Amino acid sequence: MHPILGQFRRMVLYLAAWIPLAALLAYLLVMTGAMGLRAALALAFPLCLVYAFVCLSAWYPCRVTPLERTSASKLAATHLTGALVATALWILAAKILVDEISEAAAFHGLERRFSAGIPLLLGTGVLFYLLSVAFYYILLGIEASREAEARVLQASMLAREAELRALKAQVNPHFLFNSLNSISALTGSDPLKAREMCILLGDFLRRTLGLGEKSAIPLGEELSLIHAFLAVEKIRFGARLSMVENVDPQALGMNVPPLLLQPLVENAVAHGIANLVDGGCIRLDVTLRDSDLSIVVENTFDPEAPLRRRNGVGLANVRQRLEARYGTRAKFGAGAQGTSFRVALEFPAEQEATVS
Repeated sequence: MHPILGQFRRMVLYLAAWIPLAALLAYLLVMTGAMGLRAALALAFPLCLVYAFVCLSAWYPCRVTPLERTSASKLAATHLTGALVATALWILAAKILVDEISEAAAFHGLERRFSAGIPLLLGTGVLFYLLSVAFYYILLGIEASREAEARVLQASMLAREAELRALKAQVNPHFLFNSLNSISALTGSDPLKAREMCILLGDFLRRTLGLGEKSAIPLGEELSLIHAFLAVEKIRFGARLSMVENVDPQALGMNVPPLLLQPLVENAVAHGIANLVDGGCIRLDVTLRDSDLSIVVENTFDPEAPLRRRNGVGLANVRQRLEARYGTRAKFGAGAQGTSFRVALEFPAEQEATVS
């Protein structure tokens, strides 16, 4: 669609831009002695109004001859031909207009003086048409720039979504691998516990099965998944594993990325509680601070225990998912303090209705 004809506001602005051009044409007609001021004004303004609509046609050759893919010779031939045709129509319109207004007593004899202004009309007609061509190329450039920005934004969003899906997809396989190793170990020593762990593991996996298409879930649902995860782990550790929760009730309705906390709790178990003879406690604190949700997961660990090899999921997964979803608005911190390891998250609190 034509960029000016399609919008009333643009059409008004476009026609308004021709007012100074009409004034310039009238001035030139007077200065060259072709006609007096009154006759020049009577001719220039209606003539420029007509030519404004004629120059709208310049959009179409501009559209089919883009600057970046058209040779200079073709551009020159196309637009000079268009300029000459449009100018010929303009001069014809001027002749008709002069014949009409010459019948008035105030403009008697104007048709005889009109021939002196034809060279001026020829030059200004070509110039005004080429100005229209330049204007349309600017519009095309702006349109192309906006389309490019839209494509980049769409590509960025798709890449971000793909990254979130990839990071989220790492969680279950990682947990499943560790759980299957534990079941394998229990099979020989305690088959009943191995069976119970299989049942609990199946329940946990069923509950996480529908999370693949969700970008966020309520915190209350996320905590329920944590409890299901801990039920599996307690088969191995029994009374050695416990968890204390201090959760702001108002935060339960806030949305979080699904399986965001599970890697943190898994990390606390695998690299903290598992290395303690007497076990330990995981502490979870969730508070709602103004428009931000603050989550802290803390666990005891043995600082002298040998470091276990990690595969880079765990904490890195959580940090990358927060960065992918919230960008610089998210904060992530992790570190040891004495015999405690603390992970602190802070990101914008989102109500369920605001999350897509």
